[in-house]
Amino acid sequence: MNAPTLITFLIYLIGMFSIGLIFYKLTNNLSDYVLGGRKLGGAVAALSAGASDMSSWLILALPGAMYIGGMSEIWLPIGLAVGAYLNWQFMAKRLRRYTEISNNSITIPDFLENRFRDQSKVLRIVSAVFILLFFAFYTSSGLVGGATLFVQSFGWEYTTALWIGVAIIITYTFLGGFLAVSWTDFFQGIIMFLALIVVPIVAITEMGGWGNMIAAAGEVDAAYLDAFAGTSAIGIISLLAWGLGYFGQPHIITRFMAIRSEQEVPKARLIGITWMVLSLFGAIFTGFVGIAYFAGAGPGNALAEGAHETVFIAFTQLLFNPWIAGFLLAAILAAIMSTIDSQLLVSSSALAEDFYKGLFRPSAKEQELVWIGRVGVLLIALIATLLAYNPNSTVLELVEYAWAGFGAVFGPVILLSLFWRRTTKWGALAGMVAGGLTVILWAIPEGGLFDLYELVPGFLAGGLAVILVSYIDQEPVYEITEEFDKVKG
Repeated sequence: MNAPTLITFLIYLIGMFSIGLIFYKLTNNLSDYVLGGRKLGGAVAALSAGASDMSSWLILALPGAMYIGGMSEIWLPIGLAVGAYLNWQFMAKRLRRYTEISNNSITIPDFLENRFRDQSKVLRIVSAVFILLFFAFYTSSGLVGGATLFVQSFGWEYTTALWIGVAIIITYTFLGGFLAVSWTDFFQGIIMFLALIVVPIVAITEMGGWGNMIAAAGEVDAAYLDAFAGTSAIGIISLLAWGLGYFGQPHIITRFMAIRSEQEVPKARLIGITWMVLSLFGAIFTGFVGIAYFAGAGPGNALAEGAHETVFIAFTQLLFNPWIAGFLLAAILAAIMSTIDSQLLVSSSALAEDFYKGLFRPSAKEQELVWIGRVGVLLIALIATLLAYNPNSTVLELVEYAWAGFGAVFGPVILLSLFWRRTTKWGALAGMVAGGLTVILWAIPEGGLFDLYELVPGFLAGGLAVILVSYIDQEPVYEITEEFDKVKG
């Protein structure tokens, strides 16, 4: 790592820390810390949602998957793009309106408790437990990505790289809360977008154009050009089903809750989906041209075995001058930080709002809750770091499990809570438990039907449990249905 690259990298980090310090002074209460006081503009909400969604998965894992499997992996980004659009189209406005009307709910557990008038706290506790469980895995995936970046770029030992990455991310999340996270995600989303456009264009040009690149990839193995090669109906359904996960991702849908007004949603949807589709294309082409460049007749040396998720990093080091390389490496860290900070924030809000205030200190003052949230950031980051200690972990494996968990636990419950008047408290509880347990148990056996991505049976089990138990249960009281009709109207 030479001086220009390192300097560019450090300038980026200083900028992120500065944002954290600015918003530290603007954070006065828990609503500011975990939801930004519902003041996000459409563009910031869109790019922060996209950046917190895509993370290191977009720059490391997806290019790596394309490098290994070729066009047969295209079903995954297709499923994600469709799922993200449906999420913005159907959930954003309704969730923004309902969470404000329902006692100004600022977290997902808070909303479920208020939506069903749950005095027992059972919905709040169960949902907070699932948030902490699956975010531990999700956050660890980002830490693995950060450590991989520092190992490949700086030559550091894995454990050292892991702890440095943790320290960087914790600092501005600890200080600035939701607004710091959202604004850093906004700028990080722009950096990620530019990097994912520039890298494949330069790499394809280096290969002599699109036609030469396709021919070189085909010479390695013609199956790389076939979207159906080496896959099956179960495999394609599993990849497309990733899109179902969007309806239950707390770190994404909290952006809907925080947006300034419902009128901002159409603009945010347009910006967010455009950013996402173009970024996905960039990641796809980065991985695909990597086949020709590194595994084929291109000028690059073959990537080491098991290093497929470093294909973007390899391109930055080989094709760009040190100053630009520093900017592109910052884009990888941006992708990693933009998701981890959001996950830490949602997890810390679960500890502060849902456990500490909800169970132990109902009369806790706002500043006290903010500091409990900040301590929660430290604790959750520590647990995720311990899970990331295995240097053989891959980003995609860890994300896959956590994404399925959130999609199955919260997706059916939130959708039916927003759009089905008959949903009851016990139906919501049954849906969360059925979805979560199905994901956990489905992942244990292997082969045959169990090769199906656990999100699919988890989502179906959760949805069926909500519907069946709600029908068996007594109808919701008038206060609940009146509020539902007010939101619907």
